[in-house]
Amino acid sequence: MGPADFAWVQALRQAHYPPEQNRVPAHITLFHHLPPSALAEIRRRLQRICAGRAPAACWAGVLFLGKGVALRIESPGLMAMREELAEAFTGLLTPQDRAPPRLHVTIQNKAPPEEARTLARRLEGEVQRRPLVIAGLAAWHYRGGPWEQAMKAAFRG
Repeated sequence: MGPADFAWVQALRQAHYPPEQNRVPAHITLFHHLPPSALAEIRRRLQRICAGRAPAACWAGVLFLGKGVALRIESPGLMAMREELAEAFTGLLTPQDRAPPRLHVTIQNKAPPEEARTLARRLEGEVQRRPLVIAGLAAWHYRGGPWEQAMKAAFRG
């Protein structure tokens, strides 16, 4: 995300995400698991994609998750990029990653349902549809609890 979007959603995440589970900064997940053996190919593809223009995107509302809350994102361009990557890595995708994603940023997770419902209602009155800057793409390594950034590429077009 761009700096202003990231600062806003990261502040929400820090305020509402359980600190012991908040191991990565605010992000939009395109894939949950690609094998580390594919990192060189992932890097090449992300760098090629990011040589072009950033996709248009917008904050599109609140998504109630039952025990959490997320902010919905609409971006046909980002979905097209994800489809391109999914096609390239078809044989490596987990069942979860074979399904089309609901683009979002999670700001609360594993909360009591009523607490999550209250936050969702509050945010529905605050979150307005507006543009979202997509600054680049990144890949992360899961290290059994902590996460480590494997690579990132900024859009240049």
